[in-house]
Amino acid sequence: MDDHATTATAAQTLADVEERPTWPAVRRGLLRRCPNCGQGHLFDGYLKVTDTCAACGEVLKHHRADDGPAYLTILIVGHLLAFVMHFVWVNFRPEPLVFATILTVFAVGLSLWLLPRFKGAIVGYQWAHRMHGFDDGR
Repeated sequence: MDDHATTATAAQTLADVEERPTWPAVRRGLLRRCPNCGQGHLFDGYLKVTDTCAACGEVLKHHRADDGPAYLTILIVGHLLAFVMHFVWVNFRPEPLVFATILTVFAVGLSLWLLPRFKGAIVGYQWAHRMHGFDDGR
């Protein structure tokens, strides 16, 4: 009987926790903004997440993005690169060295642009779902 009461109390406590909407938090992360307020900068530099938001004071150091942003970046850039390679080769037949140079610049540039945005989106998702310490101590 005590286990049931404890489970019911835990469920009640979780129900009392304010729900955080996922998509606004992910969108704010994609924009490299704080997932809570959308005003403060999420990053201190290129990929280092700030410990706390300068605008609202939300603690952001709990994130665990790990290899997720790199995986998503490789997935998207690889698929786009394959399409671009096929399209350009079939329609224009450029010189191989020129072709390789342009594709390399495209891949590196797109990767550098996407990586912080995907990391921000993952941090926003983790914040919205109260993962890894974003649960306010509950």
